[in-house]
Amino acid sequence: MTPSLPDILVGNFMCMADPGPPEQQGEFMAGKVGLVALLSLLAAQEAERGVAARVEENALIRAMLDEAAADHGLDVAGLPATDALTISALDGGNAVLRKALIGLHEAVEARDDTARHHAILRLYVKMAELRRLDLPPLPAR
Repeated sequence: MTPSLPDILVGNFMCMADPGPPEQQGEFMAGKVGLVALLSLLAAQEAERGVAARVEENALIRAMLDEAAADHGLDVAGLPATDALTISALDGGNAVLRKALIGLHEAVEARDDTARHHAILRLYVKMAELRRLDLPPLPAR
């Protein structure tokens, strides 16, 4: 399961809303605060770049599928539109597009279409770059 940005933020809230019992203070509490802080930092990056990354990723996948439709007999007419701008709507469309991309990749491998296989691998790299979140240097304990 990949938690959504709202899930992470609600989890942070729930984690910090109630102070723990005395036996959970000290190092345990320091670790808990550090983890919530790190998740908040990653959530901030996702809030800043998440929609743009999903819009671009969906467009790139759609373009790959459109380009390969004739060669591989894909029905791209039924694929979802990518014009919604909420993370949940974009993720819903992305799931359908990714499933179609996986199907295309399987067909490409079965046909031994090396050029398109490499194009799909380059697309995977671009997708990973778009979704990358950066961890800060953390102090040693």
